[in-house]
Amino acid sequence: VSTQSTGSSGINAEYGKIHKLDDHVCMAFAGLTADARILVNMARVECQSYRLTMEDPVSMSYIARHIASVKQHFTQRPGLRPFGLSTLIVGFDYDGSAHLFQTDPSGTFHEWKANAIGRSGKTVREFLEKHYTDEIAASDEACIKLTVRALLEVVQSGGKNIELAVMRRGKPLEILDTKTVEKLV
Repeated sequence: VSTQSTGSSGINAEYGKIHKLDDHVCMAFAGLTADARILVNMARVECQSYRLTMEDPVSMSYIARHIASVKQHFTQRPGLRPFGLSTLIVGFDYDGSAHLFQTDPSGTFHEWKANAIGRSGKTVREFLEKHYTDEIAASDEACIKLTVRALLEVVQSGGKNIELAVMRRGKPLEILDTKTVEKLV
């Protein structure tokens, strides 16, 4: 999961675009940060509620459907403003299978092997369509390099405007620091 940083405001520094929802699920967003705060908190509560009720971690399809359902509810309900953000939800199911879901402000969701959202998302998505292979997906290092190369298609200033997180099966979410990202660039 990676994002292009949008600036040096205090809000973005304190509240980045990549968030851990549960031990095995994280979410990145493009859009309104205030809406994302609300949605992240709702998703975290749902993950914990599911864990307490079912005594199992939340499945990726369940949390993606839940987030999309919340967004769709706000789209149709009179007097409520739709959420102004798209999300990428990434993680592993309890059987170890990796999943990547995208949700739109309208409340639709889709599963992908690789995807991009936000400003210049189409350019990055086209790059990924040309260069993504299953062999690359099998290697952590190759996958990270592909992600950085894809973002460099739309980021001119190098690694300082890239926020990069790596999620591995059975390990906690690792958000790479600026020095590590600069080395990859």
